[in-house]
Amino acid sequence: MPAHRTRPARAAALTATCAAALLGLTALTGCSDEDSPSGVASRAASAAESARDEATAAASSLASRATEGFASATAEAGRRLDEIKGGTEAKDDVKAGPPKTDGDRTTAEVTATNTDDTTRSFSVQVDFTDQDGTWLDTVVVTVPDVPAGKSATATARSNRQLSGEVRAEVKRAVRH
Repeated sequence: MPAHRTRPARAAALTATCAAALLGLTALTGCSDEDSPSGVASRAASAAESARDEATAAASSLASRATEGFASATAEAGRRLDEIKGGTEAKDDVKAGPPKTDGDRTTAEVTATNTDDTTRSFSVQVDFTDQDGTWLDTVVVTVPDVPAGKSATATARSNRQLSGEVRAEVKRAVRH
């Protein structure tokens, strides 16, 4: 299973375990002298199972939203690049530099080298990921009017604040 799907599930499982333990303790401390040990244990087990089921459902929902966000962002980037008429795939001619924090956004310098014999522009999909390769954000940046045989740069800027160790990767580039 990809890393971007497992982290929310692990967090939900831990939350479910903690919730079950707290519910079990609550059930045990709320009993009276008339409650039997087996009745208390049964209620605690039932509460723990209920908490686990709710946490599992929440984790599933969170993982689904994360997957949908990734799919939506990459689909939009792909759509924008596919709309370019007369473009040529040029991923090998584009590099992303190391990401930096620019206020509340993450940026990466994108360098495009024009190996064509005329001035061209480049549209580039940059994916920001964490150190484990988990997707964080996707942006499309244009490097305009790169002279033949020359290189030029543009800045890819994340759509939102990203935390932790962030990496930038050129996923796709179109020369046009």
